[in-house]
Amino acid sequence: MVRRSFHALAVLNLAALAAFTINAQTVFAGDPLLLPPDPAALSVETKSGEQRFSIEVADEPAEWWRGLMFRTTMADDHGMLFVFEDSQPRCFTMQNTAIPLDLLFVGEDGKIRAIEKGRPFSTMLISPTVDAHFVLELKAGTAQTAGIQIGERLRHPLIDRVANHSRRGF
Repeated sequence: MVRRSFHALAVLNLAALAAFTINAQTVFAGDPLLLPPDPAALSVETKSGEQRFSIEVADEPAEWWRGLMFRTTMADDHGMLFVFEDSQPRCFTMQNTAIPLDLLFVGEDGKIRAIEKGRPFSTMLISPTVDAHFVLELKAGTAQTAGIQIGERLRHPLIDRVANHSRRGF
């Protein structure tokens, strides 16, 4: 009886493992998330002038989770803006992300609070100890090349709306 129970348990475990593997493959080995380009450009006010970027907006949990995973290229003047519902410390990883990135953590006032580098396929957590309402992902090296620094302001209708509300105390 014990032997039959053991075999039944082993078969159930193998079936569960097989089901998990199939689900993991559909989740982790997928096509890139391609969001439509936002009609409004994002700009960064730097000491050397305004830098403009076309962006995709990730404003839903499924989009936050996928981000730029599975992409192999991205234009130098393009990025993805993650828009969250509130300001708090954010945590990112580069799992399944082939493009090296600059991650700009932005407060509700639109100002850059931290700039971090993301290494392709790294599972290390990228989590600066700052509150961020937005995170902008750009191709690695773009922040340095464009002269983008901590404390500078990002401008975009979605960011401006939050910044205006926070200034009014809403």
